[in-house]
Formats: sequence, C-alpha cells, structure tokens
Amino acid sequence: MKNLNTRSLIDLLKKTHNAEWEATPSSVDAIAWLDGLLQFLFPSNHLPKSSAYEGILKKNQIDLENILLSYLEPSGIDIDDVVDKFYHSLEGIYQDLRHDANKINEYDPASHSVNEVIVSYPGFYAIAVYRIANRLVRLGIPVLPRILSEYAHGKTGVDIHPNAAIGVPFMIDHGTGIVIGATSIIGQNVSIYQGVTLGALQVAKNLALTKRHPTVEDNVIIYARTTILGGDTVIGKNSVIGGSVFLTRSVEPNSQVFNTHQLRIVQKDSQD
Repeated sequence: MKNLNTRSLIDLLKKTHNAEWEATPSSVDAIAWLDGLLQFLFPSNHLPKSSAYEGILKKNQIDLENILLSYLEPSGIDIDDVVDKFYHSLEGIYQDLRHDANKINEYDPASHSVNEVIVSYPGFYAIAVYRIANRLVRLGIPVLPRILSEYAHGKTGVDIHPNAAIGVPFMIDHGTGIVIGATSIIGQNVSIYQGVTLGALQVAKNLALTKRHPTVEDNVIIYARTTILGGDTVIGKNSVIGGSVFLTRSVEPNSQVFNTHQLRIVQKDSQD
C-alpha cells in the first residue's frame, strides 16, 4: 500500500474545524450541563443534602457560562446577563414542568404517580428539554438549543423544535415519532399522541421567516399518527382530532375530526 500524503487533508480539516467550532459549543459539554440541570430539578438518584442545593446550582450556572463563553465571547451577546436571566426563570420552568407532569399523570391510566412520570416517561423528558431549550432561544442563544433538542430527539423519538411555542400544561403520551415544527403554536392543555406531525406544506429555504407550521388552540386532543400541515392551519379550541387523520385546512372550535375509512373483517373458512 502506498504511503498517503495526508498533509493537504489535515490542513483543510484544521482550517475548516477552526472556523466552524469557534462558533459551535461542545455537544459533550452541552449534554453534561443539561443532565446536571435536570438532575438538580428532578433528582432520580439520591437526594442531595439541603446544604448542597446551592452548590449544585452554582456549578451548573458556571458550566453554562463556560459553554457560552466558548463560542459566543466575540458575538456581542451579554453572557452574564443571559445566564442571570436564565436562572432567574428556572423556578418558572420548574413550575411549568410540574403542571405538565401532573396532566400526564391525571390522564394516563397506566401512570401510578407524578414522580413515575418524571423519572420514566419519555414524553415528559422531551417536554422538559424543550422548555429549557426554548428559554435559551428566547434569550437569543444560537446553536445550543438545537443540540439539546436533538439529544432529546435521539433519546425519546420526539422531535420538538426549540423555537415552537407550547403552552402549559402539555401532554405527550408514548411520544415516539412526534414532530413539532419550528413555527408551531400550541395552546394550553393540549394532548398529543405518538406519530403526530405538526409540519409544513412545503420545505424551502426562502420560507425560513414564514409561519410554516400549524396553530393548535387550547384544550385540543390529537390522536396517534395524525398529520397536520401548514402555517395557516388552525385547530380550534376544544377539538378532538382522531387517529390517522391528514389535515391541511383549519378546523373550527369544538370540532371532532375522524378518519372515515372502513375496516373489513372477513372470517376465514374453517378447515377441520
């Protein structure tokens, strides 16, 4: 085998990596920070001593600051201000997530307690990561929220873009295969089941600043494998959308929408 001349490749990689990674946080550090924050809010192992809570939170705060400094320092973003605002909003995020967990526990007959939902339900985990990532988005932080949301996507099969607007409480049941696009707006007390897509009618880069995904108003239930597309599509409040429905137009409040396909069951001839 001939000796490979790798010098040009190495030079290219160094140049490309330096340019790209200077503007990108470490995914390893980001996930470690997220795990630490969720463990602080919802400890799944041994509870820390009361005196340790402040220390745990302070370390998590320093970790976020270091992550942001690693790629945002020359950006003009006031990192100290962002970190301060994020942690001042943390109690509100926690209270919202408790409401989400309570709703899941209330409506899921398989759940035995709120804590079971918190420590074991992938839908709740996806919502928790969404609410953290969405807060970072609203503080103007780039890239990091997507790293967090895609990590949750890989763990749960639930793909929630951190730019989506989702009210409280929110319930995801089972969760696998759910897609909620970036410009989706979801009201309060909404329930979504596995395989639901809130998507765009078309995908084109020039539509980046356009509302491309549906609006779902308060108290709506969307059952499994339903697809709802389009930025002008509005699902009116108090509506129920049945399973395997395909919608590209709005639905009035208090509607029930069901698929009308017929199921045929034919008995086979007995073979004695």
